[in-house]
Amino acid sequence: MDLLVLAKEPIPGRVKTRLGPTCSPAEAAALAEASLADTLANAVRTGADRVVLVLDGRPGVWCPSGVVVIPQVGGSLAERLAAAWSDIDGPALQMGMDTPQADPVTLDRAMSVIDTTGGSVIGLADDGGWWAVGMHRPDPDAILGIPTSRADTGDRQLRRLRHRGHTVDLLPSARDVDTWADAIAVAASVPGSAFAAAVAAVAGRRS
Repeated sequence: MDLLVLAKEPIPGRVKTRLGPTCSPAEAAALAEASLADTLANAVRTGADRVVLVLDGRPGVWCPSGVVVIPQVGGSLAERLAAAWSDIDGPALQMGMDTPQADPVTLDRAMSVIDTTGGSVIGLADDGGWWAVGMHRPDPDAILGIPTSRADTGDRQLRRLRHRGHTVDLLPSARDVDTWADAIAVAASVPGSAFAAAVAAVAGRRS
């Protein structure tokens, strides 16, 4: 099974802009890089056959060896998410770079559900979106056209999967990192991580 991570290269001004004004563009990019590094480190420690980074930009030192990197197809976020599934010919779990607390055990359990049931999974995010979607049968049209960054995005995605005939199991919900309050909360849940260290560095400069 493939584990897909959709991400942007952590360039100041292009990532995590909602962390302002607490974070400068450079600080927001540092937090994004730490979150992505932790996410990929967790991903490569799972039992996935491949970890595929679907990247807008170029890989950096934060990308572990062995990760397959493919470019994102341009367009809306929903179009980029759907396009990533077009490159997959078997079961997969898809996630973003905003949940560094999703550890290998959590990800392996999600993939095990897909394997065991032959169906799909979704992990809803606390802000109304979703942090992971997995399908035994890749179906890009199950993703395409779902409005993103809305309070009902996750519910819409769940309904679309079911409407297209997917049997869906719910994963544990998670808080993704959009705002500074999110960053503080998520960092507290993963002490010792690169993300927690990056948040502590910004907080230290603000104190």
